[in-house]
Amino acid sequence: MAVNPFSGPGRGWMLAAVYLLLAAPPLRGWLEAGMVSHMLVQLPLLVGIGALAVRWLPPRLHDRLDRCNAAGLPLTLLALFAAAFWMLPRSLDAALNAPLMELAKFLSLPLLVGMPLALSWRRLPLIGRGFLWSNLISMLVVLGWLYSAAPVRVCTNYLVDQQQLLGRSLLLLALGLALWLAGRVLFGGGPGHAAPRRAAGRIRWSR
Repeated sequence: MAVNPFSGPGRGWMLAAVYLLLAAPPLRGWLEAGMVSHMLVQLPLLVGIGALAVRWLPPRLHDRLDRCNAAGLPLTLLALFAAAFWMLPRSLDAALNAPLMELAKFLSLPLLVGMPLALSWRRLPLIGRGFLWSNLISMLVVLGWLYSAAPVRVCTNYLVDQQQLLGRSLLLLALGLALWLAGRVLFGGGPGHAAPRRAAGRIRWSR
């Protein structure tokens, strides 16, 4: 069984180090130099850091968030709106042109997308998980078509060939996810395979 290097006691500093490395100018500039690496590498990594950081939330705050997150829906909706905002071309441009928007990106993706999804996933009903996957795939298809078909630059910081490459990458990613989910439905119990029920309906993270 694979070991998560961020899950053991005292490993929070490793997660913080990865976050600071992503925010440091050398790596940040390299990832943001390409449209594909910006949207498909940097943004998902920031979301993943937020999801993993849930393990180190104070128990009192964790319980409070659980109580206001009925069936996982409120925080899931928050995550969907925040993620959709950063998928827009104007948002990518703004993050590159305005330091405050760049800061907002580095704060909002872990706090408003990664953490809410991690807190909500096991509480969502099967139909809710299916909705999340279908929403993600449809968003990838729409954006992939937009970036591929647009005759002009939709992001002023990137050339047309970069946005077309991103468009093709998004469409391939959507196809890959759709095939993976179809395989799960046919052979693996479905995309939202239910986890064992918890007595109090809450996730308990080990420290």
